[in-house]
Amino acid sequence: MERKRIERLLADVAAGKVSVAAAIARLRDLPFRDMGFAKVDHHRALRTGMPEVILCQGKTLAQVRAIVRAQRRHGETVLGTRASREMLRGVRRAFRGVTVNELGRCFIVGAGRRALRRPPVVIAAAGTADLPVAEEAACTLASMGQASERLYDVGVAGIHRLFAHRDTLAKASVVIAIAGMEGALPSVVAGLVSCPVIGVPTSVGYGAHLGGLVPLFAMLNSCSAGLTVVNIDNGFGAAVAAALIARGR
Repeated sequence: MERKRIERLLADVAAGKVSVAAAIARLRDLPFRDMGFAKVDHHRALRTGMPEVILCQGKTLAQVRAIVRAQRRHGETVLGTRASREMLRGVRRAFRGVTVNELGRCFIVGAGRRALRRPPVVIAAAGTADLPVAEEAACTLASMGQASERLYDVGVAGIHRLFAHRDTLAKASVVIAIAGMEGALPSVVAGLVSCPVIGVPTSVGYGAHLGGLVPLFAMLNSCSAGLTVVNIDNGFGAAVAAALIARGR
């Protein structure tokens, strides 16, 4: 359950609008609900500011739908990641108000039309092949209520494409720089901006690219200050860190 909902519930109890028994009934699943196949952590939003996220990979559609229902009963915004097309279609059929990002393999249930926090997190992706990771980051930011701006296909092979967006980069609260191949983009970006930069290596590349290890090692060995790095293809992790930085936590 999210903090604001508990605050409203306690205020209603204090005002006599909700009975103690009714309040206890609404809180009965805290800190978690044991569903047998999963223990849904309804306390996580209170601890971290973000509800538990569903990693759909390896789960059945029935399991994902059950978890979504449990979270929605607590008024939580639900983010599902690494969802197949079949999973996305199944979730969309089962629930109202679902936002689906097929390229990012994500869905959001319950975000509504809330205003997004600014200044934005800028997502800079080196190549079109990196877009699934970039869109996973964008979907995650949206679920957290954080505004984002996309700069796509701005890799170092045509570095003038990146320089054309200097004004956008200068206004960013955080930049998520995503690259495969030799992983040079985050180092370049970190040398241009005064905000934190989060590098995301991707498993995109030829030959001795080693499934993303080459850009990972390149980013970890960057000489640019202010650059931190997450794991290979981890757009979700980069976005969560960026949103927390942007909100000043």
